[in-house]
Amino acid sequence: MGDASLEEMAALGELVCYPSSTAQQARERVKDADVACLNKIIVNQEFLDAAPKLKLICEAGTGINNIDVALCEKRGVIVRNVTAYSTDSVAQTAWMHILNLAGQAFHYQDFVQSGDYSKNPVHVDYRHPFIELAGKTLGIVGMGAIGQKVASIARAFGMEVIYFSSSGTGHCKDYPCVGLEELLRRSDVISIHAPYNERTAGLIGYEQFRQMKSSAYLVNTGRGGIAVEADLARALDEGLIAGAAIDVYVKEPLPQDSPLMHLVHPERLLFSPHIAWYSREARARLAHEMAENIKRGW
Repeated sequence: MGDASLEEMAALGELVCYPSSTAQQARERVKDADVACLNKIIVNQEFLDAAPKLKLICEAGTGINNIDVALCEKRGVIVRNVTAYSTDSVAQTAWMHILNLAGQAFHYQDFVQSGDYSKNPVHVDYRHPFIELAGKTLGIVGMGAIGQKVASIARAFGMEVIYFSSSGTGHCKDYPCVGLEELLRRSDVISIHAPYNERTAGLIGYEQFRQMKSSAYLVNTGRGGIAVEADLARALDEGLIAGAAIDVYVKEPLPQDSPLMHLVHPERLLFSPHIAWYSREARARLAHEMAENIKRGW
């Protein structure tokens, strides 16, 4: 939670905080807890066996695939998550990446800061022309609240928006819902905003990258594992797509031996460290909603 204020939660009882926990430490630390507030910690039988007093689990986030919800229900433990707290934060981060990829900002920063611009015979870096987004097509995988926010910003840039429903049902009527193959084929930028589940695991692999435009970009601020990391690395090095930006990974922190860390063309990939949800404002909303979940849980 960083520097987010937890005063609302602290006012509800005795609050004990740990900046991080291994699985073993988590089991030890919840043995006397009535409420466990956590993120990414695996809640399974071992965890619940170690917490006989536990009545409520508050996930510090939206995704609860780390929690065996059925087992919690069987044990009489309520599970509550927080939705919509990070919509603006994630959408802004997705657009940070889209604009950096399309606008080549990282190249220009390096060109000037390295001194190459000072030595340049002309007044412009002609090696890295950028593209305009107006008239291009943005394909969104997962048109929930975040996807819709990203789509509304795309319209301001004059982009066409299409989307693929990861649930199989296109509820949003503001934009055309298309099949995955059509989205891959038509999109100039693809932005992933879907949950990780049995429908989305490995959704975009090597064969899907082959269907994309060679000039297209992929941005994933959704969940790691939706785009297959090894296949993405291969696609970037083979030039199947022009570039990608990734904020989420199968294993976090990203291991040094990940294929994403060993590209022949590392300039085609932008990283961020699962930071899209982490704006100051988003964490303040998260802390408030967790306190509300504790109140509702009783």
